[in-house]
Amino acid sequence: MEERMAEPKLVLVFSGKRKSGKDYVTDLIQNCLGADVCCILRLSGPLKQQYAQEHGLDLDQLLGTGPYKEHYRADMILWGETRRQQDPGFFCRLATRGAQQPVWVISDARRMSDLQWFWAEFPKQTQCVRVQSSENTRRQRGWSFTIGVDDAESECGLDSGVEFDWIITNDTDAPSLEEQLQPILSLAKEAASSV
Repeated sequence: MEERMAEPKLVLVFSGKRKSGKDYVTDLIQNCLGADVCCILRLSGPLKQQYAQEHGLDLDQLLGTGPYKEHYRADMILWGETRRQQDPGFFCRLATRGAQQPVWVISDARRMSDLQWFWAEFPKQTQCVRVQSSENTRRQRGWSFTIGVDDAESECGLDSGVEFDWIITNDTDAPSLEEQLQPILSLAKEAASSV
């Protein structure tokens, strides 16, 4: 397995419900900081890659947002849980290998074991960020409750028991994302400048 090239100066671990806008928010952060300073690491990427490989599926479609991914989502969640039970850090290690930028943005933490791995590996650098949106806003973005998905650990594992460093509200009636992200961006810029 390829080893990490450098220790990060800051690790921002994002979580939130489906259609809360985690990818949108993390993309905003990377756009503000630049790809040379900030990389986005997705825990679901290596999971989907491994799942596609083992099941002979189309990885591009699993990485997309369409019905193909939704068709396999419940089984993929179950498969991923089994992998995590065998090795809780398996997908975290895969996602972070080769990362070289000083700021890492983990866009899709879903379980306490994800947070625990980052806290253990990078205790001083890790900050946890929750992106939240109302159910109404999420419905407008195409979300609908799915049994076996929205009531599974992959969606509910971080709903309680975590003291988040930052909470971002991604609703139209909330303060602007740019305003909410300013303290996080300042922290990231400061961390990156200490390289």
